[in-house]
Amino acid sequence: MSGADQPGRTTGDKIIRFAMVGVVNTVIDLASFSLLLWLKAPPLGANLGAWIVAVAFSFVANGFWSFERDPAISLHSAFLRFVSLGALISLGVSSLSIAFLAGIVGVWPAKIAGVILGAVLNFLAARWSIEGRLLK
Repeated sequence: MSGADQPGRTTGDKIIRFAMVGVVNTVIDLASFSLLLWLKAPPLGANLGAWIVAVAFSFVANGFWSFERDPAISLHSAFLRFVSLGALISLGVSSLSIAFLAGIVGVWPAKIAGVILGAVLNFLAARWSIEGRLLK
């Protein structure tokens, strides 16, 4: 069932759902990151691979459960918006965190710092990419 077929959700409901998806998404991201590091991928390569897995899950879960997709925005456009913003925010923030902080605090704390900062920014980005709005 698409978001357009579901009754309207409050912003609070969307935040709770987004947070729940975010917890699962973070587990997927960290597990994928860990596996790729274990397979000897370099940290930034592992981060990219983990992000690809996590963003695919996140789009499906948020697009069909957390938010109500605007029918005027095609699924393809919503996906491109979501992935583009995800690359800029999630991948960008986590990669910058790893690049600049890993030598100081270690790879894992740097990754976690990037995940936390990215989550805050991603709610607005996901809402805009799926619903076509930020604050309404």
